[in-house]
Amino acid sequence: MKVLVIEDSTRLLRSLERGLKKMGFAVDTAQDGELGLSLAETFDYDVIVLDLMLPKLPGLEVLRRLRAAKRGVHVLILSAKDRVDDRKEGLQLGADDYLVKPFSFDELCARLKALVRRAFESKTPVLEVGSIELDTVRQRVSRAGEAINLTPNEYALFEYLVLSGGRVSSQSQLQEHLHPSDTEVSSNVIEVLVSGLRKKIHTEGEPPIVRTRRGFGYYVDPQ
Repeated sequence: MKVLVIEDSTRLLRSLERGLKKMGFAVDTAQDGELGLSLAETFDYDVIVLDLMLPKLPGLEVLRRLRAAKRGVHVLILSAKDRVDDRKEGLQLGADDYLVKPFSFDELCARLKALVRRAFESKTPVLEVGSIELDTVRQRVSRAGEAINLTPNEYALFEYLVLSGGRVSSQSQLQEHLHPSDTEVSSNVIEVLVSGLRKKIHTEGEPPIVRTRRGFGYYVDPQ
């Protein structure tokens, strides 16, 4: 899934970027509120991680403007401001979650995953599609208890399609959600990913799981 991290500390920002990429997120970053707001208004993100004490534009003002513009992206505030009133103000302005620094990276990832599931209206971390089981917490795909070894990009693609619940996703939508905004992506990269994914998850004699709606895109049949 695609996440925007708005954080002014270079050290923390780079650490979060590396860690989230290892967890399979496509990550965009900004070190001030103005750039962060511009990115959030330009691109579609599954979650935004937002610091409050930012240069140029405070985090709460970024949040206020996003909600005023009817941007429904989920926002997790990550801040050293730990008073109850601070958390209350952030949540009342439209934040979906609030995590206080210092924090556990594992807890941050768990909360981000929960927000992603909420965005796709999925309450369980383990999703089933036919004989396939997808564990969004462990990032594991299996059939009858046997692991199916997917590359990080194949997993990200499959997770997105499964969470979409049968809705068709175009190639451009998949590129947007699976890659950072500043990454050059060739026109056939999604086709290659889909082809590799199908070879690994398809079972002979069963209907295909990842399907194509010609001229529109790809979807997973919930079965």
